[in-house]
Amino acid sequence: MKDQLIKIEKLLKQAGFLDKEIAVFLALLELGRGVVSEISRKAGVNRTTGYVILDSLVKKGLASISGKEPKQEYMAEPPENLLKYFNEESKKQRFIVDEITRALPELASFYNAGDRPRVRFYEGLDGLKQVYEDTLTAKNGIVAYATFDDMHKTLPGYFPGYYKRRAAKGIHARGIAPATPLAKERLKMGNEEARDLALVPVDKYNFSPEIDIYDNKIMIASWKEKLGIIIESNEIADAMRKIFELAWAKAKSLDN
Repeated sequence: MKDQLIKIEKLLKQAGFLDKEIAVFLALLELGRGVVSEISRKAGVNRTTGYVILDSLVKKGLASISGKEPKQEYMAEPPENLLKYFNEESKKQRFIVDEITRALPELASFYNAGDRPRVRFYEGLDGLKQVYEDTLTAKNGIVAYATFDDMHKTLPGYFPGYYKRRAAKGIHARGIAPATPLAKERLKMGNEEARDLALVPVDKYNFSPEIDIYDNKIMIASWKEKLGIIIESNEIADAMRKIFELAWAKAKSLDN
């Protein structure tokens, strides 16, 4: 019995319960029901603390109240409610994580790093999605070098929704891409997906990493290494944009 209690206390502590909260919860669970003074005495806490913790347990669905003062009693709810409580908390945490992930580009725009260029790295498939979500903050459009086949192969199912969201935000893109069948399909969707493309011969100009230039940022997506990089620098972004314009003129002549 003692070993089981130690195990339960350890689990509750790992879940974020405080020592006094654990003591009151277990005391109530063992008593089944009782007035505040009785439960507090068994838990080894003062009466005022007992009140605060018991009310907290009620809010968590782990206890309920019967009667009114001065004969008000607290009753333990079935232990299954503990699992129900943590399931609900897990859903809340998942929601918060998802919302913060979506808000990261906006949060990053508030982050002041001074005049020095900032370089951020994002690893794995989730990291690649993150760098793409950042491009949706573009205020003056996007210019890019991209290979659609590698993009869609690495993140299947992600890009159709991304294209729609980008177009809905009024963010226009111009891109240079190897003339694969998939690139030709995207060319036909240019109006719908707010994109102009220049297609270049696959045999001479096939490349894998994507490079996007927007505002003061350069986003690099390495499909082979599953790595996303965002560089923030006015100077570097300006230089990369001018290089793109030179490449765009050549790419359009090859496309024609």
